[in-house]
Amino acid sequence: MKIYCLIGLLLSILTIANAISPNREIELKNFLEQDCGSCHGMTLQGGLGTPLTPQALLDKSNDYLKTIILYGKPTTAMPAWKSLLTEQEVDFIIQMLRQGK
Repeated sequence: MKIYCLIGLLLSILTIANAISPNREIELKNFLEQDCGSCHGMTLQGGLGTPLTPQALLDKSNDYLKTIILYGKPTTAMPAWKSLLTEQEVDFIIQMLRQGK
């Protein structure tokens, strides 16, 4: 029983330590609208880049999307964002895209 409590406590600590602050969430939403929107369209319906609507992403796994965001897409205009975004922040962005925000 004690080991389960300890594991739960450790998971809670990790979740809190890795949480994205409300201010950073605002920055990431702005990043999505401005930086991603500059190529993918301000409404993310597509432009120079492909659409990033929930429907357009249905057949794309989160791992695939994370890889593209972090490392870019060679021979395209899609840059690597790994120097500016953490994996957790990319997960947050993917969640927003899937929800249509």
